[in-house]
Amino acid sequence: MKLAGQKVAILGAGRSGRAAARLALREGGSVTLYDAASPESFEGVAKEIACHPWATTETGRACEASLVVISPGIETGGEFAQSFAEGAVEFIGETEFAARFFGGRVVGITGTNGKTTTTELVQGMIRAGGMSCEACGNYGRPLADVVLENNHPDTVSLELSSFQLETIEAFRPDVAVWLNFSSDHMDRYRSVGEYHAAKLRIFENQKAEDTAVVRLGEEVGDLIARRVSFSATEAGADYELEGASIVSGGSKVLNLYTTRLRGIHNAENVMAAVAAVQALGVSCEAASEALAGYAPPLHRCELIRTLDGVEYINDSKATNLHALEAALLSQDRPTILIAGGKEKGLDYKPLLPRLEKCVEMIVVFGEIRDRLAAIFQQAVTTRIADSLEEAVAIAQNAAAHGATVLFSPGTSSFDMFSGYEERGDAFRAAVQALR
Repeated sequence: MKLAGQKVAILGAGRSGRAAARLALREGGSVTLYDAASPESFEGVAKEIACHPWATTETGRACEASLVVISPGIETGGEFAQSFAEGAVEFIGETEFAARFFGGRVVGITGTNGKTTTTELVQGMIRAGGMSCEACGNYGRPLADVVLENNHPDTVSLELSSFQLETIEAFRPDVAVWLNFSSDHMDRYRSVGEYHAAKLRIFENQKAEDTAVVRLGEEVGDLIARRVSFSATEAGADYELEGASIVSGGSKVLNLYTTRLRGIHNAENVMAAVAAVQALGVSCEAASEALAGYAPPLHRCELIRTLDGVEYINDSKATNLHALEAALLSQDRPTILIAGGKEKGLDYKPLLPRLEKCVEMIVVFGEIRDRLAAIFQQAVTTRIADSLEEAVAIAQNAAAHGATVLFSPGTSSFDMFSGYEERGDAFRAAVQALR
């Protein structure tokens, strides 16, 4: 892709937009960075890049750039973005743009849940296999930022949201990973089908020599790439779960209890990561070595400690019902749930069948504790605590050997804490203080 002498418009002054602007500048383009925000949002942008704050649809219609690169946070089909697209020769996203300047191999990872953990696992496993790898994309560091480095890594582990996949054209991952799918982002998409179609684009440009790693039973249509399946709950996949062991082709790949990862959802994240890196030639031994030293992201089903045979798991980042339900689905041991926090007017009644099926007891705390107790006790024994520390103590007394105490609040933390991080840290401290 040659940009010398071309006018390039970059939409969005955040991390993705700034990285794309620097890359376009490096490649010889005449670059203007547009954002609807104030001039303060452009602080630190290189002087060679023209900045256009307070951008509007009128700005877009007057833009004469031949190439428009949009950041994933801006709605592709919105009036603002489309006003720039109307006069452009090409309208693409930052991921598509950056991929055109990257010559290494790409593991692209999408799904509604588990993307970040899988992205980190792939990076660690590939590095353990002796190759360089950078985790990037929706993970936090834009792909364009990696491409700007003098020495490119052999591989990128690229977390891909539906927003990034909306705007690809030729982007082709060597390995495409589809973790799972459930309804999300309905504030951006007109239907679940539209959201699903955006994610499916990860497979769009793959060829027969590429690999598609797909959870067994997921509806992804016919694929050209070689398909590898995984599942922790269904038989017949290429990677399956037997007890705590991940097996493939009848052979044990690794035991999850030698790692800090717990739950069915993490078992599937590990399966997907192992399948992806084995497609690139990484051995099971290297993958196991990486897993042994892997610490999951803080506050996301994070194993704090095991005391008297009871595992204590911090899922403080579960600030909504969907996240709480996902955490419950991930448990394979008798569970004591600690939930509660700020009253957000959410309807918790749909959780009752799940609670009745997989929870031994619930301890509720926070602003919403009385309402939660009234709802949850319809399905399972529920206790009320006046503080998080008291909730942990009640849970410890109720948990038998072999159980899990799961801290998954299901709502935000602002009644008692500054955010889910402080709340999770408080849970960690309370658990560490147990004797």
